[in-house]
Amino acid sequence: MGKATTRAILVLSVAACAAAGFVVRQRIVSKIKCRRALAVLEEFQQSCATPLTLLRDVVDAMEAEMFAGLASEKGSRLQMLLSYVNNLPTGHENGLFYALDLGGTNFRVLRVQLGGVERRVVNQEFEEVPIPQNLMVSTSKELFDYIASELVRFVATEGENFHLPAGQQREIGFTFSFPVKQTSIDSGTLVNWTKGFSVADMVNDTVGTLAGGRYWNKDVMAAVILGTGTNACYVERADAIPEAKGLLHRTSGNMVINMEWGNFWSSHLPVTEFDKALDSKTINPGYQLFEKLISGFYLGDIVRRVLLRMAEETSLFEHDVLPKLSVPFILRTPDMSAMHEDTSPKLEVVKKKLQDVFGIQNTCLETRKIVVELCNTVTERGARLASAGIVGILKKIGRVGNGVTSGERTVVAMDGGLYEHYPSFRKYLQDAVTELVGPDVSKMIVIEHSRDGSGIGAALLAASHSQFI
Repeated sequence: MGKATTRAILVLSVAACAAAGFVVRQRIVSKIKCRRALAVLEEFQQSCATPLTLLRDVVDAMEAEMFAGLASEKGSRLQMLLSYVNNLPTGHENGLFYALDLGGTNFRVLRVQLGGVERRVVNQEFEEVPIPQNLMVSTSKELFDYIASELVRFVATEGENFHLPAGQQREIGFTFSFPVKQTSIDSGTLVNWTKGFSVADMVNDTVGTLAGGRYWNKDVMAAVILGTGTNACYVERADAIPEAKGLLHRTSGNMVINMEWGNFWSSHLPVTEFDKALDSKTINPGYQLFEKLISGFYLGDIVRRVLLRMAEETSLFEHDVLPKLSVPFILRTPDMSAMHEDTSPKLEVVKKKLQDVFGIQNTCLETRKIVVELCNTVTERGARLASAGIVGILKKIGRVGNGVTSGERTVVAMDGGLYEHYPSFRKYLQDAVTELVGPDVSKMIVIEHSRDGSGIGAALLAASHSQFI
């Protein structure tokens, strides 16, 4: 072997050793970063833990706030709004009814032909109608004139599969996705709209969900929406509502209460520094705090804020803090869910989402595992707190707690994208309900998805409150 060959071999050996040493150093540095990031994660997990004792305290606080809200208009952060819905659908309804579902940047118009107990929903049609941008900043009169004109156009397309019984006028149910201080079943402080139709009912979307569930299942006693936002309503005894005394001339003895539970607050809620920082940057700081812990609009941003802390304090992503990590609400909950539910061996979905959303490149498997665990932590807390809210409602109406060992079968109708499309959220919620009420009672508590309850529910309430019945 010549000297030149020997020198070449030595150079290659040195280069190989240097490369190997670089790889080893990189792995050591990566492990150190991951350990530091894990320390941030563990501290966060401790601050937002939801042990059973805490959940029971939240249950009791929810029940107490419900009592206080019913007793006095300003006695609670729960608004406990009267819906004036005292006749829920039974399945016996007959005829043609319309619904209008208003919320966000569009509204839906829907018609449904009901055929009583035997035929139920004979036929239904709906149409999505976008709201022009100029009307979103216009007067309410111009907005509702536009809605009325679109409704008239929709009615004109009524086909042969729909027919109005002789002697009846078309009746419509009106669903809102925001609070309305109602003064009767068909009027409220935002609008009293009767142009061209007999308005049989005007309800919040959560009340519509309850009605849609009740039409198919008489055991439905509450409804919860868990989507971009959140709300809950339930069936209350009329004699337990001081404000309702003397108002109900035709009553079943019950009334649906729209809780507006997103504004629930208790000192027992596990609020972290990241939640406080998020709240301070919203348009309504100090309000809707329960919603900011459990609903879809906020969960992704809580994850982002913790990831930002990890990047700042541990350089977890091998670079200075990436600009996109500092953009509020850039991580949508569907993307968070996709990372959380990633079952691929190398967490390829997590890798791609970090690249697409934040521009984070070349993450190692350990880093991706940390991200998944962070998503899990935020999801688990939100679902368990939502379950405590649900159990609080059931306790208020005597279906759980206070010595109840089995009780009546009780169904909670659920709707909303977060609940529908996030399997881990659903599982954590159901498991926590069982944990709170015990295995025996939990057999009588059914958490049931109610698809499109708010839309058809408004039409069903128009039927159950029809002036022609």
